[in-house]
Amino acid sequence: MVNRRGEETRQHIKRNAYSLFAAKGFKQVTMKDICEAAKLSRGGLYCHYESTSQIFQEIIDDLLSRQEDTFDFKIKQGQPAVVILNEVLETYKREMLDSGASLSLAIYEFFSLCGGPDRKNALYQQYMLSANSWEKLIQYGIERNEFNHVDIPAVFDLIVFSYQGVRMFSKLMPINEQIPSGIIKEIKKILIRED
Repeated sequence: MVNRRGEETRQHIKRNAYSLFAAKGFKQVTMKDICEAAKLSRGGLYCHYESTSQIFQEIIDDLLSRQEDTFDFKIKQGQPAVVILNEVLETYKREMLDSGASLSLAIYEFFSLCGGPDRKNALYQQYMLSANSWEKLIQYGIERNEFNHVDIPAVFDLIVFSYQGVRMFSKLMPINEQIPSGIIKEIKKILIRED
């Protein structure tokens, strides 16, 4: 069990590591880099984490958990599905335009270049967790007659691969606002019912 101060230190480490992973990818970040960014001694860092892999995996787990918790919380509150969708897509739009905060390259490296079948299976499991969250939201919208009846897995794939593709390409080329705006507009056209 981690005490409160220990948890605050872990969060501090992850915030600093996130910035490094976003800027450099996964493979280029060392524990020494994280020590310097977090202003911790090596012993202070190793007291909480054994490796960059462990830190990165926790960052990814936290991101997925936050998305799932947000969807579940808002659905339980009875918020309109269109409102939830608009909020998420606006966040995605901001993230697509912010290449400096993208973990897409680091995610690619972490799961494809730095491990074997277990890592690839972990990526698939995380894909499925995200798919389940989106399925709940889309099904909720359909049940409330806010969303069209759609092929939910196909729409999820369109959302996630468009989002991740733009995030990845934003590291390689300039992305202007028209790209994420166009994608979001088309996703809304597919999902939101016109009365």
